Amino acid sequence: MAYFNIHEAKAHLSELIQKAMLGEEVIIAKDNKPVAKLVGLRPVKKRRKLGSAKDKLIYMAPDFNAPLSDFKDYMP
Repeated sequence: MAYFNIHEAKAHLSELIQKAMLGEEVIIAKDNKPVAKLVGLRPVKKRRKLGSAKDKLIYMAPDFNAPLSDFKDYMP
């Protein structure tokens, strides 16, 4: 975490943004008191669309739902 006063932050804003993009938190202070925190944003994940994989399944084994022999000791 790096501390900068407002005057320094104005002069080196692009460098501070670069630090924030790399994951570092940058604190901006006025009169040696923190007033703002500069942090990088996470990339926005695309929302999944319900049903987007419909009709994409090519093959499913006929015994797909059959109990596995490895687990027969655990089944009633």
